[in-house]
Amino acid sequence: MPQLGETVSEGTVTIWHKKPGDAVSPDETLFEVATDKVDTEVPAPTRGVLAEILVQEGETVEVGTRLAVLRVEGEDAAPAGPETAAAAPAAATASVADATLAAAARAAGGAPPLSPAVRRLLAEHGLEAADSSGTGRGGRIKPGDVRDFIAAGGKPTATEPEVEEPAATGEDTELAVRETAPEPEPEPEPEPEPEPEPASVPDRTHTPFNRLRRRTAAHMVRSKATSPHVLQAVEVDFHNVAHARQALGPGWKQAEGFSLTWLPFVARAVCQALADFPKVNASIEGDALVTWRDVHLAIAVDLDFDGLVAPVLRDAQTLSVAGLARAIHHLARRARAEELSPDDFSGGTYTISNSGAFGTLITAPIINQPQVAILSTDGVRKRPVVIEGEDGDTIAIRPIGVLAQSFDHRAIDGAYSAAFLNRLREIIEASDWTKNFD
Repeated sequence: MPQLGETVSEGTVTIWHKKPGDAVSPDETLFEVATDKVDTEVPAPTRGVLAEILVQEGETVEVGTRLAVLRVEGEDAAPAGPETAAAAPAAATASVADATLAAAARAAGGAPPLSPAVRRLLAEHGLEAADSSGTGRGGRIKPGDVRDFIAAGGKPTATEPEVEEPAATGEDTELAVRETAPEPEPEPEPEPEPEPEPASVPDRTHTPFNRLRRRTAAHMVRSKATSPHVLQAVEVDFHNVAHARQALGPGWKQAEGFSLTWLPFVARAVCQALADFPKVNASIEGDALVTWRDVHLAIAVDLDFDGLVAPVLRDAQTLSVAGLARAIHHLARRARAEELSPDDFSGGTYTISNSGAFGTLITAPIINQPQVAILSTDGVRKRPVVIEGEDGDTIAIRPIGVLAQSFDHRAIDGAYSAAFLNRLREIIEASDWTKNFD
């Protein structure tokens, strides 16, 4: 089991692309591994023949565990180590059955084997593998390919069942006469008594959690059990940000190909405010608070309602608003295309969750362990507000949004968190974002 990231200690073998006896080369995917962060294709380390599979699909083992035996030309297969020798016979027997099914699929249609996630999606929507084209290595179908096919209006392939003609036997004439002679009509069977209908049929759909949902659920439960969560929120006047978006947005979209949203402005202000309040840019190790000099910003990304991940944007404090906009867009695109590696999810020091695109008022996000705080950016809406000035108060229509922070009360107190939020608000409201964009 390879080391697939700095903080990854174990992985689950999700699919073997080869069976015992198959030749492999360094350019071919040998198997796939799922960690608590991401799925990864692992190529063969060298050219040779797969002699034995020791860890089956669905098994979770620690990094460094022996998964298989690869025989290099001119060498004998190495014996299994003591930690795997007892399990090897049963594992090898099961692997032959699994690999036989995969080989049969390849022989029938020449298509690469399907991962469990893809098989589940196809089954849920009544689709066949042939309905969707694959963008993975060697034409392998990925979950995103199936979702794209469904989103584009894809329908199940309807095929008429083929009726095979009986083969000619070439036996004697008597047999031929018997085969062509009409059979006597069977006596009608008595109609069975109708079964009583159940008293009630539950109107529900039972959908087991997929692996990503299970990982997310476990992470959220662990976070709530670990950190005493406290929520604080402030209202923010986004007038200056709105002015910058109005002035720069059209040219930005034409040049970059995507819209200029509120998020990169908030991210830039967060980086500036964290410099003044470093205890928010921190994590807990044992009974100590570890503060970080650099801001490695985790950005929550929704995977088309199929799950949630939070890849990390490293050294975010070094980027301008324009740089953050590009980096966040690129990170989200790679996450939805399943192009991220486990290292893309490690080392975050502070997290932003953006629900504002759906018009939320206020969200109490769950802390991304082992960090001590997480910010939710909610919807920005125009509202009448009181503007204080030297000549008195006036009422104006301004874009107002709520920034809500959940923090770990073990690490900081309410006064420190509130001071950070106030500084964040000051930066957003007072900055000339048109001049401070690039």
